[in-house]
Amino acid sequence: MTVASFAVGVRGVSLRWLLMTVERAEKVATFVVGVDRDTLVARLFEEEGAALVRMARLFTDDRNAAEDLVQEAFIRLHKSAHRIHSPEKATPYLRSIVINLARDHNRRGLMSLRHQEATPGGSDADAPEDRLLLDEEQTLLLDEVRALSPRQRDCIFLRFYLELSEREIAEVLSISPNSVKTHCRRGMASLRKTIGDER
Repeated sequence: MTVASFAVGVRGVSLRWLLMTVERAEKVATFVVGVDRDTLVARLFEEEGAALVRMARLFTDDRNAAEDLVQEAFIRLHKSAHRIHSPEKATPYLRSIVINLARDHNRRGLMSLRHQEATPGGSDADAPEDRLLLDEEQTLLLDEVRALSPRQRDCIFLRFYLELSEREIAEVLSISPNSVKTHCRRGMASLRKTIGDER
């Protein structure tokens, strides 16, 4: 799969805009660690695309915004692929791009443009397969995790929802594995207290 076919596969995106962006990026560098950038991006999209959308959705709670953020992350990876000196660093780098984009999205209170267009009056446009069917306890837990400090929230989501190892989380967040343990421990303690108080 080429970057162009990836662009076609992302619904609601201006193909012309994406191709122009990719063409500009292609002028920066053509190969990374002996691997063509298009090949690297296509491989990572096949291996990680769906998981990255799920991850972005945990942070944004908006399927359309999650897809937009992941698309932007792949474009940024394509532009900066020449900075990756080891193939095993590509996935953590991509995850960190998605997390940073999701933080920016939440900090600015942004809403996906496609979501705004698709949901006049604020109606719910999620397709049935996109809906998260959560019971009351799961919804409460997600709300409480989202209310944690950013570092604790990130560590909890990556550790328990995406089941990344402490080492993988440390790479994604650019912190030490001991810091990951500390943030997870403090986050879990806070969740136990908050949820226990609400029962």
